[in-house]
Amino acid sequence: MSTRRATREAVVKVQLVERIPVNLEEEVRRSSRNVLAPKRFQHSPSAETPKKKTRIKTQDDKHTQKKTLDLKEEAAESSDVEYTSNGHGGLSPYELERLENIRQNQAFLSSISLFQATEELKELTRPKASQRGLMRSQAAAKETLPARKSLRLQNKEAEILTLPPEPTGMLSHKEFTSLKKSAGPLPMNPLNMEEGSKLPSQLPDLCSEDLTEEKKVELDVKEYSSALKNMRITEDRVAKVVKDRIFSAAFHPCTSSLLMAAGDKWGKVGLWKLSGDWGDDGVLLFEPHTRPVGCMAFSRAHATHLLSLSYDGSLRCMDVEKAVFDDVYDIDDGLKSFDFMSHDCSTLVVGNWYGEVAIVDRRTPGNSHESLHSLDPKVVRCVSVHPLQKQYFAVAESRVVNIYDSRCLKKTNSQAVSQLHGHSLSISSAYFSPCTGNRVLTSCMDNHIRIYDTSAMTTKSPLLTKIRHDMQTGRWLSKLSAVWDPKREDCFVVASMSKPRKVQVFHESGRPQHTFVDDENLNTVLSVTAFHPTRNALLGGNSSGRLHVFSD
Repeated sequence: MSTRRATREAVVKVQLVERIPVNLEEEVRRSSRNVLAPKRFQHSPSAETPKKKTRIKTQDDKHTQKKTLDLKEEAAESSDVEYTSNGHGGLSPYELERLENIRQNQAFLSSISLFQATEELKELTRPKASQRGLMRSQAAAKETLPARKSLRLQNKEAEILTLPPEPTGMLSHKEFTSLKKSAGPLPMNPLNMEEGSKLPSQLPDLCSEDLTEEKKVELDVKEYSSALKNMRITEDRVAKVVKDRIFSAAFHPCTSSLLMAAGDKWGKVGLWKLSGDWGDDGVLLFEPHTRPVGCMAFSRAHATHLLSLSYDGSLRCMDVEKAVFDDVYDIDDGLKSFDFMSHDCSTLVVGNWYGEVAIVDRRTPGNSHESLHSLDPKVVRCVSVHPLQKQYFAVAESRVVNIYDSRCLKKTNSQAVSQLHGHSLSISSAYFSPCTGNRVLTSCMDNHIRIYDTSAMTTKSPLLTKIRHDMQTGRWLSKLSAVWDPKREDCFVVASMSKPRKVQVFHESGRPQHTFVDDENLNTVLSVTAFHPTRNALLGGNSSGRLHVFSD
């Protein structure tokens, strides 16, 4: 009965609803798709917000969304037109005044050319390389070639071309020897002067000036450090001396003027007299070799002689009085370093890339060696002769420095007098101290500079000082080498890879003495460094062929 009564009441309710008139003008309420989440307390840890159901967008949805964006852009454009027609576009008076001020300021700055002046100031403040020395060769004007056209479009048959032979990667012996200069003396014809022009008459006079050494005043460490602080570099002390990367450089011992020499990557040798009036700002350029000039030195007995050694296997002597490059020693290729074995500079010890050293006597006719000795199976990177006991010379081999006695050398398996151990990678250089030879300074690719005690010439020379220094120059810079100051027994100079660019002078104890820094004139790594033998002057050569001189 209860079920029948409930059914009757439901039918009556439906009939009553159907009889109620519907108001069509009333706004229809629609339910929201996104149901509001119930409010929860913030401190409830178990409350989790309901995640929306994600739906993968189809191509139709992207098309619909693109249409919606296009409609919005059209609406925005129409609204902009309406703003323009209204005059101010709904902006407040403050915003209108601000826009007007910006417009007036821009117009004023443009009228006084402030933006152009700013760009010019940036160009002026940007450091530029020195334009002194060798002039840049002007590039030849490019030919205007006709435009390339397709043979297929011109209804022409394609040309049958044969591929060239694959390169072997190395020059043959005949091709390489043809690149070398011919044996015998070469005339000193400057490349940067007119053909047939002679050397300046002041050059032989400068090189042959009286070099009688005055009694040197020995400075203590503090006085030496203060003397270094007085050395400066200026714009006129930077010049391009050679065309390519500098591999070696040296000071001439004259004191009236600063005369320097530098050798580059492609066998050129440049002479530069500071404040000179010959050549290009005092620069003369020669080409006695064809490959890198790895080592050079002025003769201490004959100041008009400059000896230069090259990777092409030639060792020549520039004689300023005769105006020729004499042939001193010559092999196929691979010379690396040399040093004088006698006080009159007539005998030399020469090292090559094949682990051999040759004893050369300049007084013997010809360009051959007196004796040849195999020391290391890989390479000899540097040789240095003891300043007092000339029979001893140090050789930088693979990972050890050996000191040999020239009187006890054999063709193979020569016994070393003393060994300097402790290097973990290849050794770039090793030099005896200039006054007594009681120290040996080495530079190694394991980022360390070492100083050994060689006063006793024991079997294993003890290590005195080990200084950490970044030696990783990369492919495009010459290797860094620490070299002694020839005026002192206990101080040396080395370039630095850190920024700002600098050159550092250290004491043998590892204590820094001075750091040469100059924001305007020193902006490159000076891989090759050298001190003047008597004056307070320091030179540094970079990879663009420029010499930088610090002097008091």
